[in-house]
Amino acid sequence: MATTARRVNKASAKVAAKRKGAANTLQPVQQTQGTEVGGKLPTFGPVPGKWRSWETTEGNIRAPHRSMMRAMGLTDKDIAAPFVGVASTHNEVTPCNFGIAPLVEEVKRGVFAAGGTPFMFGTITVSDAISMGTEGMKGSLVSREVIADSIETVCFAERFDGLVAVAACDKSEPAAMMAMARLNIPSLYVYGGSILPGHWRGKDIQVQSVFEAVGQRQAGLIDDEELRNVELHACPGPGACGGMFTANTMSSIGEAIGMSLPGSASEPAVDQRKLASSRRAGEAILHLLREDIRPRDIMTRKAFENAITLVVSLGGSTNSALHLPAMAHEAGIKLTLKDIHEIAMRTPLLATLKPGGKYVMFDLDRVGGVPVVMKRLMKLGLIHGDCMTVTGRTIAQNLATVEDDDRDLGVVSSTANPFSKTGGLVALFGNIAPDGAVLKVAGHQFSKGFSGPAKVFDQEEAVMEALKRRSIKAGDVIVIRYEGPKGGPGMREMLSVTGALTGQGMGDTVLLLTDGRFSGATHGFTIGHIGPEAAVGGPIAAVRDGDTISLDMVKFQLNVSRCADAPGEDPKKVLAGRLKSWRAPAPRYTTGVLAKYIKLVQPAATGAVTG
Repeated sequence: MATTARRVNKASAKVAAKRKGAANTLQPVQQTQGTEVGGKLPTFGPVPGKWRSWETTEGNIRAPHRSMMRAMGLTDKDIAAPFVGVASTHNEVTPCNFGIAPLVEEVKRGVFAAGGTPFMFGTITVSDAISMGTEGMKGSLVSREVIADSIETVCFAERFDGLVAVAACDKSEPAAMMAMARLNIPSLYVYGGSILPGHWRGKDIQVQSVFEAVGQRQAGLIDDEELRNVELHACPGPGACGGMFTANTMSSIGEAIGMSLPGSASEPAVDQRKLASSRRAGEAILHLLREDIRPRDIMTRKAFENAITLVVSLGGSTNSALHLPAMAHEAGIKLTLKDIHEIAMRTPLLATLKPGGKYVMFDLDRVGGVPVVMKRLMKLGLIHGDCMTVTGRTIAQNLATVEDDDRDLGVVSSTANPFSKTGGLVALFGNIAPDGAVLKVAGHQFSKGFSGPAKVFDQEEAVMEALKRRSIKAGDVIVIRYEGPKGGPGMREMLSVTGALTGQGMGDTVLLLTDGRFSGATHGFTIGHIGPEAAVGGPIAAVRDGDTISLDMVKFQLNVSRCADAPGEDPKKVLAGRLKSWRAPAPRYTTGVLAKYIKLVQPAATGAVTG
């Protein structure tokens, strides 16, 4: 233990120096005195790991507080122990989080076993897949902020010493880690686990298959009975969507960045290992408390670089380009689209995972999960092995026990023969996207770029109607605007649109670009997060039908290359001229949570944070 403490203290020295004197500094209780009822001056003795919960438990003046705790069955021993908040995102609105309740109980068991007192509390989640293609999808990204705020609020108000959050769907995962970075009390993230693959006609399928089957039905390629059978077989039980979509991308990030236990990112939701790792997480949080290891000791600049490296090597979701900058922001670190792009350019694609590849998270788990990929990335010199983790050990120390002979595993390539020499995400800039945009390239050949006439739509629904009419043709450039953080509001994911395009056979023959975003299940020529967004007067607001839009995959640029009404003039100047007569549309919501979000949300390029 002494050796571990010295190692942790050395690794955390810089962070500790930054914390010194800060208003939110949380130090373990030493010999603190205070005036109590009756003029007594009791001495509060040091309790390992009981940093600030003593404020609610010590002295005569806290007798009412202790009385409330006893009403919940707590004993003197429980009250004297460190208090650990256990944030649960269990609910009955999405299969992603439907099976979390047993995991929360295991976390609590682990906390008790290690000498702490757990306090479970709930927070919201929404189902992206169920709200997809509806007005309700505008609440998805908003929920990330609500979840982060709620976890922070409870832990702050109740003076918890530590935090374990159990989450599984797209927004609850980054939200949990955002709250941890804000609070900077010892914390650990537990992933609820991935769904098992469904089966139909001898093939593995999942929810992405259903969205694409809708497009196949629109194109007359399948009948109603086939669509129904795909619907019935795609999702066999609880767990987050099975491909390297946003949920599994974020679970992988949790492990790569050091906030989750090694190997836990790929465990299926229904696997008994998930119960065991959840219990170990409850035990681990007490070690973090006693060793004074906090989220900002772990979530460093180098740790974020590790997370990006893993994401682009796995072919992860474009939403990582939204959530990673948001998490970094909460940790006091600036992370940009250019950072992500530069790391992608030096990182090989080592995995072939859906939506662009062949396999799902269940398959990655069978060959060793995230640790195998990280071990290979470290062999290539692309991982910072000295980053601290929630185990109290570094990344390199955690990976030292991982056995890997670097052979081709099917789902994971050897380091000598990657699926691509560069990673699965790229950032684009140009006269239509001065602040940047994001394209997922994993599993696709985009080397030739794209150029075509724009068909402009102000909202997702208009595109779906055009697809139903079959008025979108190969070679078109679909522009969907006013779907950004403010304009949507909430940056709706557009899996309904992209699934229909793929189902109609145009996934690689139509370029789609938007100031909104896409589901992690989206693949093909789809460019999201264009900034500045249309609602704040970004150049995308000035694009017109017939303008030629060009994607250059050598220079990674996205431009209006020819304006339909001024073919011989500089497109940048034409767009600027059009914007002179542009007027910002009225906010779509003037009351409630979406109205608050419109007022507070920042650009997508900085993570669409609200604070």
